[in-house]
Order: sequence, then structure tokens, then C-alpha cells
Amino acid sequence: MAVKVRPSRCSLTRVCGLAEVGCSGADMGKRTRLIRPYNLTGGNNASSGKHALAQCAQVEPLFPTHKTEALSKMDGFLDSVKFRNETIGRMAGAIQVPSQSYDDLGPVGEDKRWDTMYDFAAYLEKTFPLIHSKLGLEHVNTHGLLYTWQGSDESLKPTVLMAHQDVVPVAESTVEQWTYPPFSGHYDGRYVWGRGASDCKNNLIGIMESVELLLDAGFEPKRTLIMSFGFDEESSGREGAGHLAPFLLERYGKNGVAAIVDEGAGVVDAFGSVFATPGVGEKGYIDVEVIVRMPGGHSSIPPPHNGIGVMSEFITTVEANRYEPYFYDENPFLGLLECGAVHAPEFPPTWKKLLQSNKIDKLATEVAKSSDAFKYLFTTSVAVDIIGGGVKVNALPERTTAIINHRVNVGDHPSTVKAKLTKLASSIADKYNLTLHAFTDEEEIPRSITLRTEHDLDSAPVTPTNVDTITPYSILSGTTRGLYGDAMIMAPGIMTGNTDTRYYWDLTTHIFRYVPGWDKDDAVGLGNIHTVDERVSVVGHINNVKWYSAFVRNMDEAELA
Repeated sequence: MAVKVRPSRCSLTRVCGLAEVGCSGADMGKRTRLIRPYNLTGGNNASSGKHALAQCAQVEPLFPTHKTEALSKMDGFLDSVKFRNETIGRMAGAIQVPSQSYDDLGPVGEDKRWDTMYDFAAYLEKTFPLIHSKLGLEHVNTHGLLYTWQGSDESLKPTVLMAHQDVVPVAESTVEQWTYPPFSGHYDGRYVWGRGASDCKNNLIGIMESVELLLDAGFEPKRTLIMSFGFDEESSGREGAGHLAPFLLERYGKNGVAAIVDEGAGVVDAFGSVFATPGVGEKGYIDVEVIVRMPGGHSSIPPPHNGIGVMSEFITTVEANRYEPYFYDENPFLGLLECGAVHAPEFPPTWKKLLQSNKIDKLATEVAKSSDAFKYLFTTSVAVDIIGGGVKVNALPERTTAIINHRVNVGDHPSTVKAKLTKLASSIADKYNLTLHAFTDEEEIPRSITLRTEHDLDSAPVTPTNVDTITPYSILSGTTRGLYGDAMIMAPGIMTGNTDTRYYWDLTTHIFRYVPGWDKDDAVGLGNIHTVDERVSVVGHINNVKWYSAFVRNMDEAELA
């Protein structure tokens, strides 16, 4: 299989590749501005001392070349009314299983709330009989589902398709706000409604639909295909993906997988063009618990500042010292802007000039002004999400707590967050004569401020996006443009949240967080994920199935570099 690269019509010379920049030891936390080294001929522009605007080369639309009468019939069937009706029913049935996961779930096998996953697994077995009769199925940590379609050529690294079975809980207080009941799977003629419709039972059912159809068409893969479905992504993924990934790592080894596709970013309208933006990176993560201990007593004789007052001052200080927007060189969003500058007719001229003149710090400031949605793709976010203190109206609070969530900028590290919070807390502790315990194992004591975290996560390694050879990104790009046409612009995307792929980093450098199904007439976008009236466009869902079936075949034919 040859993947053709169609250069831009402009005279710029660099491909939209992303340099991977690593930091360690004393270099951690320092800002780096490195010139991206990739170009179409493999040369290096680093010596120029100037940021050349990327070419953002686009691959030609890619279609499977191995065809049979049965596979051709399958492709036609995907456009039929019969398939549309059938897949609507299967999506609705999946939504009707309320596979909610909660932050306070107990151990698997002990907390009965996990048992809904048995119901979902049974639904899949009933709904996709060919998969369950012809593929291997292993249950990992009880509810993790690992399907293996063994390929004929064991020298080829497997492709992994991921999704999660669980959904965000529906708060009882919001049920009446839904247009249709949240677990009804109602179809209104355009959308299937319900919790999980767009996060991410659409992906899971889309994957299963495509594989079931390929089996029915007699497709026999050379490259092994793995479907890995966790069951607690919405509450950390530790029990699901946290067990599935090590299981696969033991079987296939480090970098033993060709590519991984999980839920993530999708297709967006921007700057007068349409961009498909598979997530090739994820921001880091750290939650910090803050505990203020101060003397109690009767509220009729209060001190000038009690624990709640001191906590309030600390939170105000944190919010007054937010992180500045900053483009580390490896941030994929910079690549998306470069693609916009080359391909999008309405790309802001000021931004384009700043890119061309290598004024990246100024660019960060200007782009951040345009919207918070853009700003937090290259800025560490800070949000105080939980607070508590006091037990009685006439008693001074002795222990006040808050949890501050941070999504750490790509290129930065949780250690930067810890250092900044320590400095801010130190000023408050000094002001009120409190002892500061910052990220130590020391016990809480009276008259103290304690900062602690249970775990943190660095930003994900950035997936390579070069297309000058046959790469997983070029196959993904070609498959997308094959489905939607060459007006679709491929550009690297970034996730502000974290997916189950956080556990899979050792399996491959080629990880994509991507929802390939798109409906050009759908204004809902992400489908109201995590909120009232979640739904998925049926057109977008069917395109999901089309994309997965083509991607599996294209990867099967690819001679990867």
C-alpha cells in the first residue's frame, strides 16, 4: 500500500510534524523553545534560528485495495435503510443498560454496583454473535473485555481499538430536565438519546458493528486486531484500563502494538474550513487537597480569621495567580494552528504573521484572548472543585478542606504545580503563624496548612504525525479523507482531559484519541457529554462504523515504516 502525500500549493517547505521534547532532572519545569526539525525531505531547519511555518501536508484519500464481492456488499449495506434501522436499535439497546460508574465504588466483586457490567457484557454477547463465536474473549479483572482477532502474520504488530463500557452517572435531580429519559435510547428520527450515546457507547458499538460486519463478509486479517474495553474510565480507569494495559504489555511487550485508537477529539469547523483533529497528546493532571487546621471554639467569640476565612484567602490567592498561556514546542495545538494558517481561508492574519515571524509567545497571548476553549489547550488550568468546613453553626471550624484540580499544560509537569502552590501557601502560613506541610508524609497538626496529593500524571507523550512515510497517522488521515473527501483537513489535536490511554503509553508511541464519526449537519458537536440531553447523530454513528471498518482494512494492508 502506498500512501500518497499531497503537498500544499504554497511554497513553504516543512511538513506538519511534531518534535518530541523530553525534560529530565534539572531541566524539568524549564520552558523550552525548540525549532521543529521535520520537513518533507528529512532535513533540519534547526540551524536557521527561525520558526518556519509548517506545510501541513495532507495525504490523499485512502481506500482498501483488497476487495471481494462480499466486502463490496458490506460497504453498500452500510448505506442501506436496513442497516440504519438495525444499528439504531443496537445503539438504543446499549444505552438502555445503565452501566454507571461512581467515584466511590468499592472493590470489584464486593460492591454490587459493578454488577451492571455483567448486564452490558451479556448484551454485547447477544447482539454480536459472530464476534463471540469467532474471536477470542478474555475477561480481565472480571469486567474488562479483551477481544482478539488473530491475524495470519504474527510478525505484524497488532492494531488496538479502545472504548469504555461505563458512563457518567445521571443525577436524580436532573432526570426531569431530560427531553427523553436518560436510559431510554429514544430515537427521534435523527438522534439516539441517552447517557453514553456520545461518551462513548457510540465508539464501542461502532467498533463492534464494524468487526461483526467484516466477519460476516469473510474478511481474514493479516494483522491481529484487539478490542480493549475498560469499565471505569469515568472514575479513573484503574480497575479497567489499569489492568487491561499491563495484561497486553506482558503479552506483546514494550512498543509491541502498531497503533491505538480510543475515544477523543473529532471533527470541528474552524477558520472557514473543516478539520479532523485526532488527539495526539493529553494534558497532565494533578488534584491537590488543601487542609487548614485552626483552633475551634464558640462562634460568639471568634478570632479575626478562622479556618474558613484563611482557606478563602488561600483560594483567592490561588485564583489571582493563574498560569500564563504558553506554547511548549511539543504542544500539538501549535501544529493545528500551523495547519490553519496554510489551509484555512479565515485564519486570523495576525496569528499567521506571528507564526511566520516565530513570535510564539506573543501568539500564545493573542490566541488565548480569543476563547477559554482555545486558551486551555496550552495553559495549565486551575479549578477549586470541592470545599468543606465546619460542623455546627455555633462552633468555629477546626478543619477546613478544599480540592484544587489542575490540568497541566503539555510540556510542563505536576512538579511545577506543587512548587507554585507551596510558595503561595507559604505566604499564607507565615501571615497567620501556621506550620506548612507541603507534599510530605507528616501528620496534620493544629494550626497548620497541609498540601497533599494521592497521584499525579505527566502530560502524555506526543504521537508522531509525520506523513512522509507510511505511518499510523498517515493511515488514519487517509482513511478519514477517504470517508469525507479531500476537503477535510487533517491536523493534530490535543485532549484537555484524560482517557484510558494514560495506561497504554508503553505499548506504542502511536496513540490517537479520536471520534471519527461526523455528521456535517449536526450542531450538537460533542453531543452534550456529561450533561443533560446527551445524544448522538445517527449519521455520525454510521460514519463511525464506516471509518472503523475501513481503518481496520487499511491498517491490515499497510507496510508501516
